[in-house]
Amino acid sequence: MMVYDQDGLKSIHNHEFCSEPEFVEAYGRGIEAAGVDYNWHWRVHIGLWAARTAVRLNGDFVECGVNAGFLSSAIMRDLDWDRTGKTFYLLDTFYGLEESQVSEVEIQDGIMDKNKELLKNGFYVASAEVVKDNFSEWNNIKIIEGVIPNTLSQIASDAIAFLHIDLNCAPPEVASMKYLWGRIVVGGIVLLDDYAYNGYRHQKVEIDKFARQEGIAIASLPTGQGLIVKT
Repeated sequence: MMVYDQDGLKSIHNHEFCSEPEFVEAYGRGIEAAGVDYNWHWRVHIGLWAARTAVRLNGDFVECGVNAGFLSSAIMRDLDWDRTGKTFYLLDTFYGLEESQVSEVEIQDGIMDKNKELLKNGFYVASAEVVKDNFSEWNNIKIIEGVIPNTLSQIASDAIAFLHIDLNCAPPEVASMKYLWGRIVVGGIVLLDDYAYNGYRHQKVEIDKFARQEGIAIASLPTGQGLIVKT
């Protein structure tokens, strides 16, 4: 029996997707973008499922929190992106967290110290230039550099089929949801990268408040992600 044991998830259940050629190619493109394998196989599997589902709908793709572009690169390789006719909006500071957008409770928990370490060890990119080079093989993209929520107005699309939020702190994640929720098409997918992830509970608490206000159901996944299908 093969046991899956990566990224905080241990399972004896079937994970043959890890060896499927399409997945291997897409995941490999994510590694190429980041320059390292984070062993995010099941998390990326969920992301590819979401993208493959959303690509059939009317609407563009948005990622709030791109960093090096692991998941978005995997998605674009998997979908042969320029053939979709959609635009992928890619938003990030491209220098880690912006302290003015971090909640006081997160600061007290040491999030900015963690941010400094992640910049130092290279997990967070420190410049948009290498990211732009990574995405240069595709045409139908728009890289938006700057602080969220200030940059959200640069998303020109009125219809969004796929939204991935991975901002690693609560205020900009909630701001992104509030600003973009009305543009998500029926059947559209929202994937929250850290919704149930260990160490990121402040994000879950604040997203849950918004979800209750809007009557949104969020599936909490063992990968640490949160999944929403708009109805």
